[in-house]
Amino acid sequence: MICIGDETPFDVAAREALLDVAMGPDRKLKSSERLREGQDPAEGLALVARHIPVNGPARLAGTVRLWHVLAGDVPALLLGPLAVAPERQGDGVGGALMRVAIARARAAGHGAILLVGDPEYYVRFGFSAAATAGLAMPGAYEQRRLLALELAPGALAGAAGMIAAPLAAVEDGVLEDGVVARESGALRWGANLLPHAA
Repeated sequence: MICIGDETPFDVAAREALLDVAMGPDRKLKSSERLREGQDPAEGLALVARHIPVNGPARLAGTVRLWHVLAGDVPALLLGPLAVAPERQGDGVGGALMRVAIARARAAGHGAILLVGDPEYYVRFGFSAAATAGLAMPGAYEQRRLLALELAPGALAGAAGMIAAPLAAVEDGVLEDGVVARESGALRWGANLLPHAA
């Protein structure tokens, strides 16, 4: 039996080992990794799939996490990495993780999810490159693999420019609990807004 649930501190070592196997030794060199550095996944959006056998301990079968980013000036989530244990590939684990992640992101009020991945796989979940033509990832990537799913209609309308981690996007304010202050107002997805410290 496969169960999808929240990642716990006990899953970290198994998750990292799974990612090393699934993504290869260069996984930390990818541009998506630069956007995740120094931040925690979005609340409630670090998920694991556990294989629970009839006899024996549960084993990690898959993982997915979503992260706060700015798509130009538009708050969004970046999905990834999605990884499934080799012995569970083809069992629907990745699809189950995707469906739960999308449902949770929508329920939490997020407007859009971005990812870099194979369109042939992610189209089944509603992702396409239609809303990402004006967006760019830092570093090397293939534009056709930069995909988005709008959870709210028009969430990425007018989004243009570089996709950035929230801290990298702060110009006029200070980030705390996922809030960015700007002269033009506040992009909010967290709690407390602090005045800019000189």
